[in-house]
Amino acid sequence: MYLATTDAAATATKVTRGRVGGPVLALGAVSLVTDISSEMVTAVLPLYFVIQLGLSPLQFGFLDGLYNGATALVRLLGGHAADRGGRHKLVAGWGYALSALSRLGLLLSGGATLGIGASLAADRLGKGVRTAPRDALISLSAPPDALGRAFGVHRAMDTTGALLGPLAAFALLWATADAYDAVFVVSFCVGLLGVLMLLVLVPDRATAPVPPPAAPRPRAALLAPLRDAAFRRIFAAAALLGAATIGDSFLYLLLQRRLEFAVSWFPLLPLGAAAVYLLLAVPAGRLGDRIGRRVPFLVGHAALLGGYLLLLTTGAGLPLLAAVLLLLGVFYAATDGVLMALAGPVLPAERRASGMALLQTGQALCRLLAAAGFGAAWTLWGTRPALIAAFVALAVALLASALLLPRTERHLTPA
Repeated sequence: MYLATTDAAATATKVTRGRVGGPVLALGAVSLVTDISSEMVTAVLPLYFVIQLGLSPLQFGFLDGLYNGATALVRLLGGHAADRGGRHKLVAGWGYALSALSRLGLLLSGGATLGIGASLAADRLGKGVRTAPRDALISLSAPPDALGRAFGVHRAMDTTGALLGPLAAFALLWATADAYDAVFVVSFCVGLLGVLMLLVLVPDRATAPVPPPAAPRPRAALLAPLRDAAFRRIFAAAALLGAATIGDSFLYLLLQRRLEFAVSWFPLLPLGAAAVYLLLAVPAGRLGDRIGRRVPFLVGHAALLGGYLLLLTTGAGLPLLAAVLLLLGVFYAATDGVLMALAGPVLPAERRASGMALLQTGQALCRLLAAAGFGAAWTLWGTRPALIAAFVALAVALLASALLLPRTERHLTPA
């Protein structure tokens, strides 16, 4: 199943070590533009739902879970389709296009919950289709001992878009007197630009060729990565931690209610976390390459646990706001790309996208349940009891994951 590194592969690894290749940078540029489009919408959705449409925390929890968990429905199929013949760019392109078109659905929904839900589902389906093929391209375009750095560079560029998106949304809402339709229109146009960049800048194949699967057995292929013991442990840890992650939107809503600042500043909250993520994504990836990716992954979730704890204290004002956003940024910098870099070496090249899709699916489904559960707890018990329950759940999941994650990592290259 796994083959030793050939002389040619070793030479390529020696040449590329210490720098990030063109495919990774091209994919980073596409993600930067696409994230501007998506984060313009994400930044205003909590306000749009809770303030303008008057949804309850329970309703928002289910919609937020849909927004973040609907990707699970197609991740496996997207990854499997990408692995068949190495069609990673084609499958990713369809995902980017679907997400861009979903902005028109938000524009045409007229505030109807059903229309909004369908548009959010379309956006997340697009993300589900493209994420695993894109991450597989990154993984196949970098040597195994530099995967952390490659994913760190990509996530840093992606996060630059996450910084610019809320700024654009804030500027549009200020200039148009809270016209959410203007945000949706501009987001659609920027999303189309990202699709065009993918077509022009990203090569059709990764640096390392991806051989097709030996036998087309759909069901077996979708679950084949779970046959590997190391991958099973990574999968279980990611699922457990995902089930205890309540989502950024709830944290931002808790901060707004706690500090009682003007809702017009709400779209700027993601900027603080995104700025920290941007600064730490590459160092976290490089650290994972040196000491093992297990450590930063666990430390990142410990930072999120600290954010929950701060929201349970009596602190207030700018120190609380800055500390929570700092810890949230550390969480993403130390976990997002690091998880893919942790899983990549245990997956063979011909099933790289399928395996990453399976891992992302488990995490997304668990986060969907976490968002819906926290929304229900908030509605039934209030904010503080719900947050205490989330804190306890994350602490237990963190301890269990520390035992589950492999303490040694395989650094393998595909044939």
